[in-house]
Amino acid sequence: MRNRWPVVAMVVTVAMLGGGCVNVAAPDKPIVINLNINITQQVVYRLDGQAKELIQQNPGIF
Repeated sequence: MRNRWPVVAMVVTVAMLGGGCVNVAAPDKPIVINLNINITQQVVYRLDGQAKELIQQNPGIF
């Protein structure tokens, strides 16, 4: 297996000499992220007959 460092160094040198430049700038318009989230919570209480009857007999229990 040959030593590949001279080839890598040559490629990097050529890229640096003829590569140009990279500009990083903020966009002109604000970034807009639309999140359409719908959260629905449903709580269902099911009481058996005896519990329902007990609550009806003692309305002040809760």
